[in-house]
Amino acid sequence: MTASTADASGRLADHGPTTFGEVTDRPLDLAAHEAAVADRRAGAVVSFQGVVRDHDHGRAVTSLEYEGHPSAERVLREVAAEIAAEPDVYAVAVSHRIGPLAIGDVALAAAVSTAHRAAAFAACARLVDEVKARLPIWKRQVFADGTEEWVNCP
Repeated sequence: MTASTADASGRLADHGPTTFGEVTDRPLDLAAHEAAVADRRAGAVVSFQGVVRDHDHGRAVTSLEYEGHPSAERVLREVAAEIAAEPDVYAVAVSHRIGPLAIGDVALAAAVSTAHRAAAFAACARLVDEVKARLPIWKRQVFADGTEEWVNCP
């Protein structure tokens, strides 16, 4: 993802709330998400990265894989557009990774810009919560004991 160019007012050039949403098998770059929501009016950029951890419910996780439904990117972009349409939000960028991931890899990257920090924290939290609730992506976790589990994300 590359940052968009800003117009004379500092608004990312598209004359409306800037949104970016992508489902990809490539590593996610949180700094690129933060750059994508840059806006001169923004006093706050809040970002989030969901990282693959080495445990789940007390069980050691050795690896995991995400599989996405063909509609996943459309749903992700719809969620991003809904959050971007909120009156306090200037821009939203969010991506979810699919395919095999290792412990420590970023599975979800999100960034939101607003004029003030409280609105940015709240909007980013809503963005992450809505993505987790609605995105048709499934997770297969492999545990240290050799067992595995599929988890339906939405």
